[in-house]
Amino acid sequence: MTALAAPARALPARARNRYLAGLLTGRGLTGLALVGTVALAGLLAPLLTGQDPDAQGPLALAGPSAAHPFGTDDLGRDLFSRVLHGITTDLALILSAVPVGALAGCSLALLSATHRWADTAVQRAFDLVLAFPGLILALAVTAVLGPGRWPVFIVIALAEIPLFGRQLRSGILVQREREYALAARVGGASRPRVLLRHVLPNAVDPLIVQAAVALSVGVFIEGAMSFLGLGVRPPEPTLGSILSQSVGYLATRPTFAAAPLAATTALVLGFTLIAEALNRGIRR
Repeated sequence: MTALAAPARALPARARNRYLAGLLTGRGLTGLALVGTVALAGLLAPLLTGQDPDAQGPLALAGPSAAHPFGTDDLGRDLFSRVLHGITTDLALILSAVPVGALAGCSLALLSATHRWADTAVQRAFDLVLAFPGLILALAVTAVLGPGRWPVFIVIALAEIPLFGRQLRSGILVQREREYALAARVGGASRPRVLLRHVLPNAVDPLIVQAAVALSVGVFIEGAMSFLGLGVRPPEPTLGSILSQSVGYLATRPTFAAAPLAATTALVLGFTLIAEALNRGIRR
């Protein structure tokens, strides 16, 4: 019985090696480079720009120059400073909301795995959240709370709860029927101990991939809400709000949208490549 139960402790170490092997592929390194470059630029925004992102100037819609590498917006604000500070705002929201959604979803999945009645209630709650398209969910939350940081945080977290919850629940249902889990139960381990000590460590592999996917989805949600005026309040910059500002000037000043669009694309593509690399590493 002990030999059968051993893989429950050995698998996580092998999983870590598979994650690392996946990240060290071309896709993984490219994704890490894209996300790392954008994130580092956002973190170093005060040092790289030296300008107040909200300070207005006389040069509205000016082209790129030594003083304004990305030009200025329609109010004369430095776009280089606004884009870098917008990256910081976006990442702060996404990196805080996704873990909260993941933790809530995983906690509900563990609850549903322990009680049949809880499983039914949790799955119906997940169905209710998934029944709302992302835009409708964003409109509903903003209608109650108004635009700002908290609605964006709540929408991202709510959107991720059922995804993480169902992912973990599926893994638990598969793993608890494996030989090592059955051996642990026959050996006298309690149901919670089998779940937490043996089943859970072997059911988390898909969650690592889901976390990377969730971060890319979070970029989309924040960008869409800010683009529609449902996100962070002006004048605080976000990539979505800068893109929204640039729409009216695409014909006369197309470079207005270039920098925020490039940063958003780099983040989404980077997180997607990381997710794909992790997925391939896990499947090895």
